[in-house]
Amino acid sequence: MTKFYYVYLLIDVATETHRYTGVTEDLQTRLAKHNAGEVPHTSKFRPWKIETAIAFSSKEKAYAFEAYLKTHSGRSFANRHF
Repeated sequence: MTKFYYVYLLIDVATETHRYTGVTEDLQTRLAKHNAGEVPHTSKFRPWKIETAIAFSSKEKAYAFEAYLKTHSGRSFANRHF
């Protein structure tokens, strides 16, 4: 079975104005950690929900896409397309 790496975009449930982008191999476990406050960067705006998740079979491509989404042009791309 192929292992996938997921680039995910979270959005806060309360106001839907805060976003977070990350990479994981297990979406549900990672979301649970965000919502439990175990991730310092996202603990302030919880609860979160997954807005978009994209699967990559290549770890390198997943991390490269995450890095792109965290740039100014990547955030603009995400806002337009996701």
